[in-house]
Amino acid sequence: MSNTEAFDVVVVGGGPGGSTLAALVAKQGHSVLILEKEFFPRYQIGESLLPSTVHGICGLTGAADELAKAGFPVKRGGTFRWGANPEPWTFSFSISPRMAGPTSTAYQVERSKFDKILLDNARRLGAVVREGCAVSDVLEGDDRVTGVRYTDDQGVAHEVSARFVVDASGNRSRLNQRIGGHREYSDFFRNLALFGYFENGQRLPEPNRGNILCVAFDSGWFWYIPLSDTLTSVGAVVRREMAEKVQGDPEKALQALIDECPMISEYLASARRVTEGQYGEIRVRKDYSYHHTTFWRPGMMLVGDAACFVDPVFSSGVHLATYSALLAARSINSTLAGTVEEEVAMKEFEARYRREYGVFYEFLMSFYDMHHVEDSYFWQAKKLTRNSHSELEAFVDLVGGVSSGEAALSDAESVARRLHAQTEEFASAVETVADGNDNWAPLLGSSVVREAMTESSKVQMHATLGEDAEEETPLFEDGLIPSPDGLSWVHAPAG
Repeated sequence: MSNTEAFDVVVVGGGPGGSTLAALVAKQGHSVLILEKEFFPRYQIGESLLPSTVHGICGLTGAADELAKAGFPVKRGGTFRWGANPEPWTFSFSISPRMAGPTSTAYQVERSKFDKILLDNARRLGAVVREGCAVSDVLEGDDRVTGVRYTDDQGVAHEVSARFVVDASGNRSRLNQRIGGHREYSDFFRNLALFGYFENGQRLPEPNRGNILCVAFDSGWFWYIPLSDTLTSVGAVVRREMAEKVQGDPEKALQALIDECPMISEYLASARRVTEGQYGEIRVRKDYSYHHTTFWRPGMMLVGDAACFVDPVFSSGVHLATYSALLAARSINSTLAGTVEEEVAMKEFEARYRREYGVFYEFLMSFYDMHHVEDSYFWQAKKLTRNSHSELEAFVDLVGGVSSGEAALSDAESVARRLHAQTEEFASAVETVADGNDNWAPLLGSSVVREAMTESSKVQMHATLGEDAEEETPLFEDGLIPSPDGLSWVHAPAG
C-alpha cells in the first residue's frame, strides 16, 4: 500500500457527472482527484443533450466553447411520431422565451468525444485525473466516509483520504451500497433497450435535420439520433415482459423490430449497420429506470446514474447527471467554505435532485399515457388506468410530495387523478402543434412541460447573466438559494 494522499474531494468516475462536479469544485480552489476505471475516449450511450447542459452547466464549467468547436450536430428540439396524430410533430426548444436565441439549441454527441472534452476541462481547471484506476471501497471513520481505496493500472493498491467522496460511477455502481439504502426499480418504466449504429440513414428535413426522432410502434418505441452527417444511433425500447423479442441473434432481433416500425424502416432503407469499432456491437440495456433510496451520508454523495435514471425518451440522462453534479458541487463548495452546515447543504442537494427526477418522471408518465394502441401489450401496460396503485404509491414515496411543488400529495389516488389531468392537458397541447397550428402557448403552458423546463432555464440564465441574473427564491421552506456566481449555496435574505 502506497502512502496515503489527501484531497478535499475524490470523485469516482470521470463521466459527465463526475467531470462536471470536479470542474465546479476545482474552480473554487479546492483540491480534487478523479479516479476513472477506464481510459478515455471510451464508448457510452446517452447521446442526445438538452440546452441546459450545453449552455447552462457547461457554460458554468467553461466547457461550452470546446463543445462548440467539436462540430457536433445541432439539435433544435425533438421530432415525435407519438400520440393520436399519425403524422410526426416537432417540439422546438426556442418556444421558451427563457431559451430564445443562441441558447435554444443543444447537440447530438458521440459520447466518447463529449465525455473526453468534459474530463479534459476538469483537468484544465486543476482537478487531478487518474485513468485506469478502479475504486474498490470507501474508507470510514467517526461515522463518515473519509476516503477511498483503489488499484491503479499497474495493479498497485492505494488509499486516498478526502473530506468528501462523490460516487459518479454510473448505473453499474457498487459503491452506492456503502451510502446506505438500496436501489428501487420503476415498474412503469421497466423496459429493455436494444440498439446499434447505422451509416447513411435518412435525415429529417431542415431545419430539424439534427433533431432526435422518437417513433412509437406497437411493441414500444424507437430512438433515431443523428451523430454526424452519416452516423445514426438507433435503439428500440420494449417492455421487459417482451424480452423474447430481443433474445437470440441480436442482429435478427433488431431488424425484426425495425421491420415492425414503418417510419424507422423507411429511414434505414438505404443504410448499413456499423459492424466494426466502438459502434460495431448491438447492445442491450435493461431495467434502466430506478432511484437509490438515499443520495448522501456524511462525507459521501451520489450523482448521475449512480443515484437514479429515468426513461430516455426526452434525453434527460446527461441533464440529470450534470444537474445533480451542479447541486452537489454547490453543497461541497459551501461546506468547505464554512458558509453552510454540511447537513443543511446536503439536504438541499438531495431535495432538489429528487424534485428534478420526480418532475421528469411525472412528465414521462404523462407522455406515455397519451399514446394509446388498443391491442398492444406495451402500450396497455403504460396506461395509468391499468397501472397498479403500488407504482403510484412508490412515486409518492420517492418525491415525498415535493415534485411539482405539491406538498399536499399523500396518496396514490390523488396522484392518479392529477396525472390523468396532466395527460389530457399535454395531449391537447400536442394536438395543437401536430395539426400545424403555430400557437405554441398551450404546449409551453402545459404543467408538465413548464415544470420540466423550470430548473433548466434557471441554470441557463445563471450561466448567461452571472451575477446579473435574477435572484432566486428558495424551492423549499427555509431552503437555500444559489450564490450570485452559481457555484455555492447561500441562505436567502430574511423577509
